[in-house]
Amino acid sequence: MAGKVIVTGGAGFVGSSLALSMKRDHPDRAIVAVDNLKRRGSELALERLRAGGVDFVHGDIRSAEDLDAAGPCDLILECSAEPSVHAGYGGSPAYLINTNLMGTLNCLEHARRHGAAFAFISTSRVYPIAALRALPLSPSGDRLVLPAGAAGPGWSEAGISEDFPLTGARSLYGTTKLASELLVEEYRATYGIKTLTYRCGVLAGPWQMGKVDQGFLVLWAARHLYGGSLGYMGFGGHGHQVRDVLHVDDFYELLALQLGDLDRWNGSLFNAGGGAANAVSLRELTALCEAATGKTVVMGSTPETRDADIPYYVTDNGRVTAATGWAPKRGVPGLVDDICRWLADNRARLEPVLR
Repeated sequence: MAGKVIVTGGAGFVGSSLALSMKRDHPDRAIVAVDNLKRRGSELALERLRAGGVDFVHGDIRSAEDLDAAGPCDLILECSAEPSVHAGYGGSPAYLINTNLMGTLNCLEHARRHGAAFAFISTSRVYPIAALRALPLSPSGDRLVLPAGAAGPGWSEAGISEDFPLTGARSLYGTTKLASELLVEEYRATYGIKTLTYRCGVLAGPWQMGKVDQGFLVLWAARHLYGGSLGYMGFGGHGHQVRDVLHVDDFYELLALQLGDLDRWNGSLFNAGGGAANAVSLRELTALCEAATGKTVVMGSTPETRDADIPYYVTDNGRVTAATGWAPKRGVPGLVDDICRWLADNRARLEPVLR
């Protein structure tokens, strides 16, 4: 695609990574990052965006006027979000809903008015909590596993596919993302907007500002390198719960592939994650961080499980790989090493944020 691209959440980890990669590959394309800089650490992206030739607009997608300030465009890459799956529990869901749902609606309206295409970064958390907890998991070594050869509706040893049933509660965060997916499809059908939707698992890489509720790979590495407490939370407090992890550069390669032939991929929705080969438990991640940093953290343990937590999620990439030929290239050990080098090289700037 030629022309101008607006990246919402453009000072966040995913948005800034994709914006910079797109500008690198298409230096003649105008890339505009829009972000409200609410999340601590997002301000560190501004220097990188400027150096990479990405323009920045300080704005909030909850305000249609802020999007107007970014101007017309040919593509909106919607990466903005309140990313915490625990948002709204025990408090008001207003910011979550206004950002993740109403903000997406504002972005879709901006695309409609200007005839722009729309790529939406959704989440694996659209899949219901109770159904994921009901998977026949058992501990094996330092992780939970599914029985060999076992399978059910939308799941198998390969992971969770797009056919996993959607009936049931999924957290307010997951609900706002699923509702936004439906809006994206309706705008495509009603107004002819070209769209792409990705249900991403855990995305990770350098320049992610990891927290307990989002960005656990960076959090784990930072606490090992800089110090601070860590603990295994939920499901008995053993650290056996499993996630697959996708390097943000691998995700960019999928996005670039599909944007390069958008007429072909218009309206597609795919799961996109690290897959079974890039799945890791918290205990396994602890060992990787110890090896990469040479340091040990005394791990705490909280057996009680929080409302939105799940014990296992691995992305089945079978559908997107069969359709496009794309598959992740970067493994978890190398990703941990990359993150640890970044943390060491930028310690003065990052330690106040991540410790």
